[in-house]
Amino acid sequence: MRIVFMGTPEFAIPSLDILLKNNLSVPCVVTVPDKPVGRGQQMAGSPVRCFAEDHDIEILQPGDLRDQSFISKLRSYRADAFVVVAFRILPPEVFTIPPKGTINLHASLLPKYRGAAPINWAIINGERETGVTTFFIEENVDTGKIILQARLNIGEDETAGELHGRMAELGAEIVLLSLRLIQDEKAIGHPQDSRLASAAPKIFRNDCRIDWTKNAQQIHNFIRGLSPRPCAFTFDGKTQLKIFRSRLVPGPFKGTAGQVVEADSRFLIQCGDGLLEILEIQQEGKKKMRWDEFLRGYKIEPGQLFH
Repeated sequence: MRIVFMGTPEFAIPSLDILLKNNLSVPCVVTVPDKPVGRGQQMAGSPVRCFAEDHDIEILQPGDLRDQSFISKLRSYRADAFVVVAFRILPPEVFTIPPKGTINLHASLLPKYRGAAPINWAIINGERETGVTTFFIEENVDTGKIILQARLNIGEDETAGELHGRMAELGAEIVLLSLRLIQDEKAIGHPQDSRLASAAPKIFRNDCRIDWTKNAQQIHNFIRGLSPRPCAFTFDGKTQLKIFRSRLVPGPFKGTAGQVVEADSRFLIQCGDGLLEILEIQQEGKKKMRWDEFLRGYKIEPGQLFH
């Protein structure tokens, strides 16, 4: 099969890699245009672009997916199918090009968690199980007919970053199996039940502030669901503190939500119900640290309030 692959972040790389290792023809990769990054604002390509360059695959970086020269170029590859993993919303002019369809890998068990941040929201909402889904792209986002799904347990303390890596590897296997079904004309698309749908919208910085009045389990899920990016944060006075990792601690309500209970042998914060132990933290403008290293250089006393 000839495949045009479309993707952007690290999550997409295992899927592209498995296609190459299994000798599928990938004449072209489509990814986002380069953008300025870092303090120097130097132009840099996406992870998928860098991977494609290393494997001598032709790269397209369209600004406008409806541009006729881009669409003509896509047609010239005469691909049997397009594979999309964490890219952009495709217009019908693009996803209807290949005769065997355009498939997408989504990081949830659709129809649950349709949207841009399914891994984050599954953890934030305290799910114990998630998975990956391949489906045929249709005009409405994340609503197409399902080809295959695979389930994955979520660890009690697992962060979004840790789950991300496991899901990327599992997703790659499902992409390959889906393409084999398509090649053998055995791929049966199963309609989604939209009554079971839930949303996983993009997460912005203002969504990441910790509400200490919530219970400890909710806050723990919130922290790990946003770790390592975009990261949950709180304030000590005017100083922003990012929290990357926490642990639930048995204990009764002792005072005001957000109050530091211990900052010596442990780093404990009072929640609306229960206690939370801080394990990894970062002061604004500093590096991420273990809690004990952080407390040696940052003065915190029991009774202080995070907000």
